[in-house]
Amino acid sequence: MTKTRHLAISIALSFLILVTGTTGYMIIEDWRFLDALYMTIITISTVGYREVNQVGDIGRLFTIFLVVIGVGFTFYVMAAVVQFMVEGRVRIIMGRRRLDKKINRIKNHYIVCGYGRIGRVLCRNLQRTPYDLVVVEKNPDLVRVMDEDGFLYVAGDAADEANLLKAGIGRAKGLVAALATDTDNVFLVLSARQLAPELYIVARASQEGAKKKLHAAGANSVESPYEMGAASMAQRIIRPTVTNFLDLAFAHSRKDIQMEEIPVSQKSDLTNIPLKDSGIRQDYNLIIIAIKKPDGTMLFNPSFEAAFRPDDTVIAVGEEENLQKLEKILNP
Repeated sequence: MTKTRHLAISIALSFLILVTGTTGYMIIEDWRFLDALYMTIITISTVGYREVNQVGDIGRLFTIFLVVIGVGFTFYVMAAVVQFMVEGRVRIIMGRRRLDKKINRIKNHYIVCGYGRIGRVLCRNLQRTPYDLVVVEKNPDLVRVMDEDGFLYVAGDAADEANLLKAGIGRAKGLVAALATDTDNVFLVLSARQLAPELYIVARASQEGAKKKLHAAGANSVESPYEMGAASMAQRIIRPTVTNFLDLAFAHSRKDIQMEEIPVSQKSDLTNIPLKDSGIRQDYNLIIIAIKKPDGTMLFNPSFEAAFRPDDTVIAVGEEENLQKLEKILNP
């Protein structure tokens, strides 16, 4: 039996004893309802006030019955109520501490600020990736939903620097500002950029005029969900096969085909080696689609003579397991 059900049954039985005592005095002593109720309460609560009216022998026997049954059960119910409140509070505190410990242990994770309609869909998509995720939300109703959905979270205002620090912004890989208003997102981006100058920040913009402000505040990328949705629908009409392929490449449910971007470290053994001599195609059966240079230049369909340089970013397609092997080589 759960503690909540146990408490409900205890309260129901207490009410039954109260009704029994009141009805008993009304029948045995022919008292008014208020007098009978008053006598029942002071009897089972052991307050000790004098009797309302004179009680006959049968009434005294009935009072003894109430004292024996009612008093013990009243204390039992009070103990159940206190236990429920204390254990519930302790459970909340311990649960919060466990969450904080988990958050403190992770790194290279993503922080999503806002768990509304956009934020919730975003979290579900990020949940399919191997990266850890922390959500920051202040709405108590949405906090309960986050808890049920099983996400690591910080309950509080995302614009508050203390909450961003609790979410591990100093160790995070990226942050998404998906709050309800553009004003809130601008303030959030300013706070996040101040705390983590190198953090990659993606911000949501509802209005066209907010994009410049979000970029100025420090966002690396600003996206409008409405524009993205419309553009995606247009591409599905014009290029259905291409969009289906991209869906498969980005869907982590498929292990045989994935698209991934991998940074090239200076420690990599494949730096400055031409692709034809790297063994990527032969050993890992991967296709290099593009190489992004540190200045932002994108080299599409690189030739066999092209070579990886430190701080390049490689975009490759292939099986997930082979992509992970390549990542260990390019970014050891």
